[in-house]
Amino acid sequence: MLSAWNRRDRPPEDGAAAGLQGFTVDKTFLSSLKGILLETELALTFIIFVCFTASISAYMAAALLEFFITLAFLFLCATQYYQRFDRLNWPCLDFLRCVSASIIFLVVSFAAVTSRDGAAIAAFVFGIILVSVFAYDAFKIYRTEMAPRATQGDQ
Repeated sequence: MLSAWNRRDRPPEDGAAAGLQGFTVDKTFLSSLKGILLETELALTFIIFVCFTASISAYMAAALLEFFITLAFLFLCATQYYQRFDRLNWPCLDFLRCVSASIIFLVVSFAAVTSRDGAAIAAFVFGIILVSVFAYDAFKIYRTEMAPRATQGDQ
């Protein structure tokens, strides 16, 4: 009879190593439209963070926070780990993330351009591009996940 002490000294079995399979990256997701949108949002948010760090450090917290939120969504979606949290409405959370980020970056971008600094103007340009990417992502989420679909009985 094996006790808990003896089981701890043995190498892990195949079943225990299979528990790490939840963290494998789905390469097809990274090349899909949603994956490319999340990667673009992540890259643009980092660029805006660097621009705000170089010019107006008061606005860099918004870019850094959104960078980490987008990174978390990219990790959860790329590893399919979000499926383990079945009580959360992930399309709604993703939609709200996109809408709130669009509003925040729109306000911060227009506030930053008033300083007339070169890096702040660059952050404004990248911010407007990022707002359009977030708006397109929110539109695609709404169209594919949240909009009511017509059934054959409705026609």
